[in-house]
Amino acid sequence: MVQKRTKTNTPTPVKKSFIFRYTAATAGLYAALLTPVIVGLSLKLISIDAQNATTNLALVAGVGAFLAVIANPLFGRLSDRTTSRLGMRRPWLLGGSVTGVLGLLVIALSNTVPGILIGWCIAQVAFNATLAALTAVIADQVPSKQRGTVSGFVGIAQGVGILAGVAIAQIFTGQLFWIFFAPGLVGLLAVFIFAFTLRDRRLPKGHQPPYDFKAFIMSFWTNPFTHPDFGWAWISRFSILLALSFLTTYQTFYLIRHLGISEKDVTTYVFLGTITTIGILIVGSIVGGLLSDKFHRRKRFVWLSALLCGVGLYLLATGDSIGMYLLAAGTMGLAQGAYMAVDLALVTEVLPSKKDTAKDLGVINIANALPQSVAPAIAPFFLAIGGPDNFTSLFLAAGIFAALAAVAIFPIRGVR
Repeated sequence: MVQKRTKTNTPTPVKKSFIFRYTAATAGLYAALLTPVIVGLSLKLISIDAQNATTNLALVAGVGAFLAVIANPLFGRLSDRTTSRLGMRRPWLLGGSVTGVLGLLVIALSNTVPGILIGWCIAQVAFNATLAALTAVIADQVPSKQRGTVSGFVGIAQGVGILAGVAIAQIFTGQLFWIFFAPGLVGLLAVFIFAFTLRDRRLPKGHQPPYDFKAFIMSFWTNPFTHPDFGWAWISRFSILLALSFLTTYQTFYLIRHLGISEKDVTTYVFLGTITTIGILIVGSIVGGLLSDKFHRRKRFVWLSALLCGVGLYLLATGDSIGMYLLAAGTMGLAQGAYMAVDLALVTEVLPSKKDTAKDLGVINIANALPQSVAPAIAPFFLAIGGPDNFTSLFLAAGIFAALAAVAIFPIRGVR
């Protein structure tokens, strides 16, 4: 199904069935994309070279995330200019998800670090093409008065996707092939169902100017001086996700090397932490999104949740038991749920241009992807303070970045 739309059209209220399918597609995509980050890559690299696993993880995660930084706004720009009979977003939803699963298959079958690196680069580029198109659907299809609610379900979707992926990893403990491939298949099915039922926008041929080198470069840039609200929103999102990336990237190593959990049992404890995080994240997402729409306030919910995330990271930094780990996980779940729900609604209200929705959201998504590259690049510095594997200094630094995310919200003027 394809829907034509003029510049003056405004989105009509979306139905519950749309929200359900969109949430399921987002959850499936995150299951495929984040399960390797949280569990799979660490275990795969330990199985190949345990002594150099953290160094190899920094290489694989860093390079893959760098490519994600390029892919998201690039494919967002291409999506905005797509004149396919299938619509603007559907071709990228379908093609990106299929290619991403092929990348995961490469990782699952590889027994060398270069092979894992190649597979992860393919997966990151492809899944971020899918994510760029999927994110743009909110601005395409959802009216402003519903965006807080829908964004709340997006926050839930990320958590549910992570939980589903980690649950699959728990089911297939010791079977690294399925830890990568099974979440990919789940994501593929969910995205396909949404793509084939989407009443997509259709762009007439010749409506957009040619895509030249200048347009390519501008895919990665929105002037923060011309659009300061957009710039501050970007800084806030980058800072909070950098803080969270330290945990998602190094959670498995934290449990093994800081809390003394065995490699055999680590997926169980990652699963427990994920259940705790996601259960409370769902509450934070729903309540945060609904209250934000009810009171027509975005900023207050965003900066308070960013500060709460900092508190959770402090608990993680100072904790030395599974109990403290789970308490920190729950605290960050509440904070992350509320932040991501309301912040996405805030972002869609400070976009500079209606005609470049996916491109501008692609620039915002750089703030999603770049921390995955920056975190493993700078984490060794914090881990090395006072000796090897200093996770206390690592998570204290993460807490500071969370506080910066809160501070960056205050200068925004166009949203209450």
